[in-house]
Amino acid sequence: MEMETIAAISTPMGEGAIGIVRLSGDEAITIASRLFQTRGGRALTEVDSHTIHYGHVLNPNTQDIIEEAMVSVMKAPRTFTREHVVEINCHGGLLSVHKVLQLVLANGARLAEPGEFTKRAFLHGRIDLSQAEAVMDIIRAKTDRAMSVAVKQVEGRLSKLVKKLRQEILETLAHVEVNIDYPEYDDVEEMTHHVLTEKATHVQTEIRKLLQTAGQGKILREGLSTVIIGRPNVGKSSLLNSLVHENKAIVTDIPGTTRDVIEEYVNVRGVPLRLVDTAGIRETEDLVERIGVERSRQVLKEADLILLVINGNEPLTEEDERLFEAVKGMDTIVIVNKLDLPQKVDRKLLERLATDHPIVFTSLVEEQGVDELEEAIASLFFEGELDGGDLTYVTNSRHIALLQQAEQAIGDALEAVQLDVPIDMVQIDLTRSWELLGEVIGEEVQESLIDQLFSQFCLGK
Repeated sequence: MEMETIAAISTPMGEGAIGIVRLSGDEAITIASRLFQTRGGRALTEVDSHTIHYGHVLNPNTQDIIEEAMVSVMKAPRTFTREHVVEINCHGGLLSVHKVLQLVLANGARLAEPGEFTKRAFLHGRIDLSQAEAVMDIIRAKTDRAMSVAVKQVEGRLSKLVKKLRQEILETLAHVEVNIDYPEYDDVEEMTHHVLTEKATHVQTEIRKLLQTAGQGKILREGLSTVIIGRPNVGKSSLLNSLVHENKAIVTDIPGTTRDVIEEYVNVRGVPLRLVDTAGIRETEDLVERIGVERSRQVLKEADLILLVINGNEPLTEEDERLFEAVKGMDTIVIVNKLDLPQKVDRKLLERLATDHPIVFTSLVEEQGVDELEEAIASLFFEGELDGGDLTYVTNSRHIALLQQAEQAIGDALEAVQLDVPIDMVQIDLTRSWELLGEVIGEEVQESLIDQLFSQFCLGK
């Protein structure tokens, strides 16, 4: 299937040491050769694959030198897209890289859509859909652990397991066909029920193992939405700064200083936190502050983890008690701050209000208790160390939903066998599970979904 040659800037916008314009398609090398003069005068159409060449980008109409560049030539099929690929490495200024791109587009290439290079790798069978999605996970990874999981998915760890499960279902379906074709043999029916139960149970168990990693995997991929709450001036902004290790929030002695929601990604023991510092939740007449307070209440409802900060230098107030009531039933860590000052908080009342929530004592101005807090966060969501070895993590919400549906379909098939439902009806549930697993890797997926998934990628990837 012949496709247009596409091109895009594959490096971030802005000034930098290098800017890369990438081309992919049947005419990629021809177009680049038309615009690039190697130092030795050799045309790019004549060079060996997977080589890099120094020279100048020229305007073919005027022969004016546009840029000094290094050009990589990679011939199909040994490329990411399985098409001819050329990468023009020029200086990283905004003007220079855009001038090269415009020249490439004027000479036969089309501007690539977001994620189109990776989409072509998928369409040409270079990678499956789960591997393609993992490419973006690598780009967006916030911690080493998240990066490691994404790399393993790009290598095809999840794909291989899903394909193996699909093959087991396919073999089971083939065995069911025997019973449908030869219903008069009682021993065949009995054997079929036995094999079906055994195989389906094994597939269901493997899917459940994958789903057990989903909670941790989703956290690694998307980050843990973490909200810092507490009365004004108890040390919320200081906590944010301690975790981020930078002064991202304004810290003053004036209550109500934080008037908006501040977001920052933080790596805590390999767990990415999407950390949100909120305006203090309290009654206020200040219009701007009141808007911040309302935003804080909304963010609280959507949080995965809440860090409730208490001032240990003051007795607990009605406001504190209202906050404890607001986080009831949520994953919350209570932080008693200002340990360096005389302690006036009632410990017994605090423990009663905190119920099952872990309590950590800190002095954020003196950096005391931060390690204990990080350990409490990691322990709350990851019991012990996160397994980075052979465990296959499911991190993608789409994959999780499909696996849940596939597990349900297998469960329906097993239940039907127990109820002696006609075997051709059981076959329907097995086939449904096989199709759902196929959607994970893109073997049973609609074109509209493919377009939607790749549209989320960055341009040039």
